[in-house]
Amino acid sequence: MSDWWHRRTLHARLSLLVTGAVAVAVLAVAAVAFGAVAAIQRRQLQVQLEADAQAIAAQPERWRAGAAQLPTVDFGPDRGPGGPPGPGPHRGKRDLGTRWQLVDAGGNPTGDPPPLPVTKGARQVAATGRGSVQEQVSIGGGQYLMLTVPADGGGAVQVAIDQAPARHTLTALGGLLLAGCAIGIAGAAVLGRAVARAGLVPVQRLAEAVEGVAVTMDLTHPVPVHGADEIARLGRSVNTMLGAIDASRRAQRTLVEDAGHELRTPLTSIRTNVELLLAVERRPELAHRLPPEERAKLLADLEAQVGELATLTTELVELAREETAREEPEPVELADVVTAAIERVRKRAPGLTFAADLTPVTVHGRPGELERMVVNVLDNAAKWSPPGGTVRTGLRTAGGAAELTVADTGPGIDEADRPHVFDRFYRAPAARSMPGSGLGLAIVAQTAAQHGGAVAAAPNEPRGTVVTIRLPAHSGPGAAPSRR
Repeated sequence: MSDWWHRRTLHARLSLLVTGAVAVAVLAVAAVAFGAVAAIQRRQLQVQLEADAQAIAAQPERWRAGAAQLPTVDFGPDRGPGGPPGPGPHRGKRDLGTRWQLVDAGGNPTGDPPPLPVTKGARQVAATGRGSVQEQVSIGGGQYLMLTVPADGGGAVQVAIDQAPARHTLTALGGLLLAGCAIGIAGAAVLGRAVARAGLVPVQRLAEAVEGVAVTMDLTHPVPVHGADEIARLGRSVNTMLGAIDASRRAQRTLVEDAGHELRTPLTSIRTNVELLLAVERRPELAHRLPPEERAKLLADLEAQVGELATLTTELVELAREETAREEPEPVELADVVTAAIERVRKRAPGLTFAADLTPVTVHGRPGELERMVVNVLDNAAKWSPPGGTVRTGLRTAGGAAELTVADTGPGIDEADRPHVFDRFYRAPAARSMPGSGLGLAIVAQTAAQHGGAVAAAPNEPRGTVVTIRLPAHSGPGAAPSRR
């Protein structure tokens, strides 16, 4: 049933829901009406039966003397049998029950032949003169409701009413209610389809617009949105999604174009050097043109270019890393991460001094990415520091944030280049002769942003550059203790 339901269109499901809701309401009203009418009929039969029995029981001798003459029964103008008395008497004659008979104290009927059966309960009422008995009896194939009450002077009175007319009335009412329910449900089905069709027009327009975007791949034209209802909200959400997809696609295209440009340079150099080496190997007579020292220099250059290409590839992978491949965030003691990064960079730059002043502070993030970010900043500082220089690293808490600073004593960054040093593949004119891909600081900025922080570069007095990274401090439960 669930599979069948989910295979239906939204239009069909809405139509079925509307039809079902109306059907439940109509059937409930019909059932209540039928039950109410049945209850009223039963009450009327009961009241009539009791009034007739009491009328006969009050004057049993008169009924024995002249059964053909009906007694006069007093009813007020606003009462029926058993109802409240009215302001004045209204005297009239009517038939008291469809069948009746008198029973003596011994339980024997006075009529001949007896029109009603004398049951065990009726005999007990006639013998004791107390209580009353109401029973269902069958007379001549018909079902009767019979009441036995004590009569004045002894014995009992039995009155029975045929229930067939009441049943026929209820049957006719039931048929009318069923016909009305069928007509109402059919009308609800028609109206449900019309309502569903009218209500889903905005959804259909939205679907057509989205399908058009899927076909044309044009993300620059937003889906038309009108009104302020849920459909309009959905349209605005779709436009937001399209904008995000467009921005992601543009960034991807830019990354691919920039990566292709940056990869072309080392690949061209590697290809040139490899072709030269192959030419010498294939034609030994030209070996004198490539002395051993030049050959060694060429091989060293080739090794450096391969290393640069590997670094560039790794950094491109880091920039394009998907969220699903990343670590799970956790409380991290940033001082421990910085210490580990300093040890790694110190091995790469043994001629430099690394000074650290670290205050324990916990952040919520991914340890591996945070360490890679700090290593990139330290590598950049080590690259620009003069031989024997000092790279100073500081970590403190400022305004509810962890503030990490890395200062070098290199030539510094020109003011015109400072706003662009964290852009992808950007290399200042002074840095183009240095090894590097222009992605290291871009990865730093991306990692800081992914952790809710920011990065900035400023001059270091008297010379050099200070890179400052601010990350939100984590002070909640689970803060990592310092391992320093």
